[in-house]
Amino acid sequence: PAGPQIVLSVYGPDFFGHDVVRGYGAVHVPFVPGRHKRTIAMFVPESTSRLQQLTSWFTGRRPEFTDPKVVAQGEGREVTRVRSQGFVTVSFNVM
Repeated sequence: PAGPQIVLSVYGPDFFGHDVVRGYGAVHVPFVPGRHKRTIAMFVPESTSRLQQLTSWFTGRRPEFTDPKVVAQGEGREVTRVRSQGFVTVSFNVM
């Protein structure tokens, strides 16, 4: 379905207190009037090698998407390693 989307980028502290990405997700905004609840599956990109994983753990710099269009469109995401990272529930009141 085409139309407007909300793209979420959730951040929080890691073990060392660094602000790191906790998850990305996107959902289409409903067009029908009324109250709508949507549950968004969140995901985070992962390093592709053990060395990158170890380096990012020590430095506190984790992989992040620089363009929110990657989250919204999904194009190019099939070649990116991601890990499921929980859910976020949003409510829309559409008039």
